[in-house]
Amino acid sequence: MTNTGRGPRPRGAWWREGAVTATAFVLCLLGGVVQVDDTLTAPPAAAYVIALVSCAVLPLRHRAPLAALAATTASGVLVAPLGLLLSPLIVAPALITAYSYALTARTERRAAGPVLGTSVVLLVASTPLFGGVSWQDASRMGSVAAFPLMAGVLGHSVRNRRAYLAAVEERARRAEESRDGEARRRVAEERVRIARELHDLVAHQITLANAQATVAAHLFDIRPEQTRKSLSELVETTGHALDELRSTVGLLRQSGDTAGPAEPAPGLSRLPTLLASFRSAGLEVSVEQDGTARPLAPGVDLTAYRIVQEALTNVTKHAATGTARVHLAWNRDRVTITVADDGESEDEGAAGYGLIGMRERATAAGGQLSAGRRPEGGFLVSAELPLPPARSGGAP
Repeated sequence: MTNTGRGPRPRGAWWREGAVTATAFVLCLLGGVVQVDDTLTAPPAAAYVIALVSCAVLPLRHRAPLAALAATTASGVLVAPLGLLLSPLIVAPALITAYSYALTARTERRAAGPVLGTSVVLLVASTPLFGGVSWQDASRMGSVAAFPLMAGVLGHSVRNRRAYLAAVEERARRAEESRDGEARRRVAEERVRIARELHDLVAHQITLANAQATVAAHLFDIRPEQTRKSLSELVETTGHALDELRSTVGLLRQSGDTAGPAEPAPGLSRLPTLLASFRSAGLEVSVEQDGTARPLAPGVDLTAYRIVQEALTNVTKHAATGTARVHLAWNRDRVTITVADDGESEDEGAAGYGLIGMRERATAAGGQLSAGRRPEGGFLVSAELPLPPARSGGAP
């Protein structure tokens, strides 16, 4: 990025400015040494005037490049009228401002060329106006015309190079921000997934524990043996709840923490154990299957398990019924899971985190889920989840 002079310049920049101005002043005086008759003399007073006026504006070329170029060009135009020899040395300040103008000017690219061209024309036009033009004069005029143009091209190239590097840095910065944003998004998604897991397992296990505790309290006086069995099942349920909670929360441990025993994620293979836990809580669950069961992808298998778990948990919590039906239909490319009951409670169909979580799980696994009251009464949850492609008969 070029310094436009709007802020304080570094201390090193002032030293550079002083060196550039001093060098340009010396070059101007050296240009005044050569006289029109090609003799060498001490710099006349006119050379000092040209050097002082043209070099005085050099420190301003970053703030006002066009004004600095105009001032140095005007000084160069006065060279021939003051009896000095026009040469690249005496117009060195004009070369410097031409470079700075092409480097820092904010004008459009199309305007930079005409401005530099006008400066060159003014510099070389003063010689034929104030005397004859020999072949030596023509040679010097060609040099004077070439050097500002070369300085402008160089400044333009450096400006393009700086703009390119700035664009590369900006793209790198944006790419870094994009990576940081992607990392934050993944962390947020993982937190939502863990929260969903916690909701599913805690809601399920607490619901079963509440149902078993209710049964035990009801049978405490009239059927002690049954009460003892219910309390034993309650201990087992809470133990499973603690194990699953420990396994899920273990995902939040840092890399240096002591790792606890990890259990595989539940799937439809654990469906009998899941249904047995609901039966022990007083919910009679029947299971039907159509088609040939096939292995599911791990994520889809967990989704199927959680949908059945959440749907039966809702039946236990909200439906005024003691029965539910689970149906698995295996097709060529997907499995359809339905959980139905004959309850009459209006709360079962209320929008809550359970139904939202089931629907999000099904969508994330590439399937879909619908839930609602049945025309004949009760509530129905239906989910379609994708199956992996079936292997051909000749596959190993």
